[in-house]
Amino acid sequence: MKTYDLMIIGSGTAAQVASSRVRAAGWSVALVDHRPFGGTCALRGCDPKKMLISGAEAIDAVTRMCGHGVKGEARIDWRDLMMFKRSFTDAVPRNREKDFAESGIDAFHGLARFADSDVVVIDGRQLKARYFLIAAGARPEPLNIPGQEHAITSEEFLELDRLPARIVLVGGGYIAAEFSHIAARAGVHVTVLQRADQMLPAFDPDLVGWLMEKFRELGIDVRTRTTVQRINKTAAGFIVHASTDNQEQEVAADLVVHAAGREPDLAALDLAAGGVETENGRVKLNEFLQSTSNPKVYAAGDAAGSGPPLTPVSAHDGKVVAQNLLHGNRHRPDYRGVPSVAFTIPPIAAVGLSEVEARAKGIKFRMHSEKVPDWYTALRLNEPVYGFKTLVEEDSDRILGAHLVGPHAEEVINLFALAIRHGLTTDDLKGTMFAYPTGASDVGYMI
Repeated sequence: MKTYDLMIIGSGTAAQVASSRVRAAGWSVALVDHRPFGGTCALRGCDPKKMLISGAEAIDAVTRMCGHGVKGEARIDWRDLMMFKRSFTDAVPRNREKDFAESGIDAFHGLARFADSDVVVIDGRQLKARYFLIAAGARPEPLNIPGQEHAITSEEFLELDRLPARIVLVGGGYIAAEFSHIAARAGVHVTVLQRADQMLPAFDPDLVGWLMEKFRELGIDVRTRTTVQRINKTAAGFIVHASTDNQEQEVAADLVVHAAGREPDLAALDLAAGGVETENGRVKLNEFLQSTSNPKVYAAGDAAGSGPPLTPVSAHDGKVVAQNLLHGNRHRPDYRGVPSVAFTIPPIAAVGLSEVEARAKGIKFRMHSEKVPDWYTALRLNEPVYGFKTLVEEDSDRILGAHLVGPHAEEVINLFALAIRHGLTTDDLKGTMFAYPTGASDVGYMI
């Protein structure tokens, strides 16, 4: 039985960061994934999604500027746009495998499961390790409704060769918001069925309200406070049965997409055989991202579920685990100032505390919130959806939170993230000379 210093389950961002650092220190490293090498972000999430969004952004730009110096029409050719996406994703598994080989990392294709506290089995082959890192990513949560097998996953949506005329999205978070903006600009009639009171519940409700103007403009039918009860297949497609405020309704669709959340992909690992305890579907970890029941095991990224389910968090977790493996448990993850973006068009972004969180903590703060379609940043692009909400601590004058919607929000939010993570004050930001005219040059007016 071959023994390694470290066995990593998964091949995404956390796995890549941890493996490269530990291998550079001279450790023997093995890695296993039952899916193509590369992980969720590069193959089934953020990167391919953003490639498709590029097409929708082009359509949006033409639509906004039509009559303002731009003439003619543009449309999305879905097959060509999908080929553009695959020009990036198709090469990822091959390149990752090459990188692992060149680094001296033994990479295995297969499904891993624990057979003991220090042994995993991959397609009948047993491998032993001093330590393990579970970085297996996430999978769609079960819908737990009759007919759930008729709904495709977000991963399958990203592989569609064509778009049908009518799509229903079950759920109202990041996936539903982003996919609905892509599909609507490709000429699809989109219905979103969201159980919560608003779309994008992770974001400030005032800013989400402003963003909903764009949903309405696109003709996206958003139904909140709506619970999906079952999905029936018919000769013509599907009927989604739901209820809103106890009122039954039926929505016809050619395609139903599961956009109701994801969970750590741990079911096949047989963690109990490895003495790895779980809690609420996640590995039970201490403050060092180490299993509380099996000290040989660490977890990172979506599999850990310690921080926000974002790619930069996975990278950060991978660094923390590598440092603790190499130098002992001294490092704890630090999730201060992690920005989050939903890539609608325009995007919505947030970092730090929300207004509700700040009030719950009893923090004294001043808040500046305004919808500003008359600012140059919005006027230049003929984009009426532009606004912000910022929270500043009274005593220290430091940024507590920032919430943006509109042009360049996905970039400008990083400046606020920098300020929060490094304790910068409003004077620090106002005293910085930003290039003008840019989205960043609005920062001083937002605080």
